[in-house]
Amino acid sequence: MCIILFAYKVHPQYPLILLANRDEYYQRPTLRAQFWPDHPHILGGRDGEKNGTWLGITTTGRFAAITNYRDPSLLRENPRSRGELVSNYLIGSENPKAYLNHVKANRESYNGFNLLVGDSTALYYYSQITNSVQEVSPGIHGLSNRFLDTPWPKVVKGKSQLTNYLESSKVIDIELKKILLDTEVAKDNELPNTGVGLEFERILSPIFIKSPDYGTRSSTILLVNHLAQVQLIEGSYLPEQDQWNEVSYQFYICDGF
Repeated sequence: MCIILFAYKVHPQYPLILLANRDEYYQRPTLRAQFWPDHPHILGGRDGEKNGTWLGITTTGRFAAITNYRDPSLLRENPRSRGELVSNYLIGSENPKAYLNHVKANRESYNGFNLLVGDSTALYYYSQITNSVQEVSPGIHGLSNRFLDTPWPKVVKGKSQLTNYLESSKVIDIELKKILLDTEVAKDNELPNTGVGLEFERILSPIFIKSPDYGTRSSTILLVNHLAQVQLIEGSYLPEQDQWNEVSYQFYICDGF
C-alpha cells in the first residue's frame, strides 16, 4: 500500500472516508477484495504470495491498513511479511492500542512499516521506525511511505483534493475515484530522497503509479456511515490488459460504528 488518504470524524454522515492505492510489482499474485473463505467476517484483498493483506475491514467494525516505510538501507534479511500485521489484527480480538503494543514487541521481525488499526471506538497509528503508538485525531490525514501526514507532494495534493471535495460535494464514489487515479508526476525539486534514485522517485511520485514492472495494483474506497453501513469499492488494475476489474460490497457492522 503506497498511499492512504482519509477523513476521520470530519463528515457529518461518514465518520470514516478512506481512499487507498496499493502499489506492488505486477508479477506478484494478488486476490481482489472479497470475504475470506477461511475468515468470512473479513472483507479485503489478499496477497497471493504470503496470504496477508494491505487493507481490510470486518463485519464487527475492525479496520486495518499498512504502508511500507521506504528506505533501502533499512531492509532486513528474511523478514516476516508485513501483510500479516493487518490480517492478524482483523482475525483477532485485541483492542487497537493493545494490539499495537503487541506489535511493538515484535517490530524487529519486519521491514519498515506504518500501521493503522481501529474499531468503532478509536483509530490508532503505529510507526515501526519511531516505535511510537498514537491515537489518530479527527481530521483529514495522509499516509504514504514515510510517516503519517509527512508532506510528500502526493500526500499534500491528495489531502487537499479530499478536503476540497468534502467541502463542496456529497460523498459520491465516482468522484472520489478521480483522486486515486491522478498520474501527475511531482516536480524534481519537490521529490523526497529516500535512497532509490531520482528516476525511481519520479516514478513513485504520482498518487497513481504506472511503470513497466511496478505500479498501482488496486484502488480502494472505503466508506462507513453513522448508520454503521460499510461500502467498499475496489478497482484492480490488470496491466497485461490495461484495464480495471471492479468489485463492490455493502454490509452493516454488527456492533454499530
